[in-house]
Amino acid sequence: MRTVHPYQPATLSPMLQRRAARRRFALAALLVAVLAAPVAAAGWLWLNPPTPSSAAGYIDPNVITVAEPVTTSSTTTTAPEPVVTEPPPTVPEVVTVAGSRLRRGVARAVSSPATVADVNGSRIGLYSTPGQAEADDSFSNPTWEGLPLVFLVQQRQGDWLEVQLNTRPNQTTAWVRAADVSLRQVTQRIVVNLASRLLTVYDGQTTIMEADVAIGTPSTPTPRGNYYVDGAVRTPDPSGVYGPYQVSIAAFSEVLMSFGSGVGQIAMHGTNAPSLVGTAASNGCLRMHNADIIRLANAIEMGTPVQIT
Repeated sequence: MRTVHPYQPATLSPMLQRRAARRRFALAALLVAVLAAPVAAAGWLWLNPPTPSSAAGYIDPNVITVAEPVTTSSTTTTAPEPVVTEPPPTVPEVVTVAGSRLRRGVARAVSSPATVADVNGSRIGLYSTPGQAEADDSFSNPTWEGLPLVFLVQQRQGDWLEVQLNTRPNQTTAWVRAADVSLRQVTQRIVVNLASRLLTVYDGQTTIMEADVAIGTPSTPTPRGNYYVDGAVRTPDPSGVYGPYQVSIAAFSEVLMSFGSGVGQIAMHGTNAPSLVGTAASNGCLRMHNADIIRLANAIEMGTPVQIT
């Protein structure tokens, strides 16, 4: 055995020295790895910061999120046949006459010559459909103004006629018995163009008269639609506000339910303010120069169709 001095390190053999060196190197490498791991982790986090989750209520404004494309299956599926629902039958509106059960139709433009129905008796029954046993309403003849009651015929079905009435709502039609009226034809028709404020009278296809008219103001407009002449009277004062004639139309103001002593019915008439003809100045009526209303009254018949566009 070798004796070792207490103050001097023992001298190892070369082989033992090499083994000791390898152990020291392994321990040093392990120590370096242990110490380097936190540093490396911190460096990775610094270079690759975690992306905050939008689900947590935070969205990084520097990150653009691109939605994943939606993939569809290549399998073809047959779409179900669409269900076609037949529209419900149109139910006519109720005529706004107190106590009336009448169901109304809506007047259409009629061809020329037009057929006019003059009521025969003192009262005529009005029906919602042809062939009814009992009338739903009735009108007196003459009218409350003392004028003969006249209708414009829309169509005929056997012994029944669909006729346009001179009542509210505008363009109301009902059915009457053909035996209750006398029929005649008129070849004239009146067309009023509100945009150009021009009234034109035709006899067949021939223009027989044109005249400028004043129309309703924006707040009291002249109603558009298909109507007819249901009366014509001389006025008591030819130089007054209505001029020498009033030719009434089976049309009513949709704003004024009454006017003066009347029911808000539209008429073509003269004027004592001729400078307003050609403007939008009336309460819905069509004002004309007095010479033009006289000419019109002498050119047309009761029942003449009037189309206001």
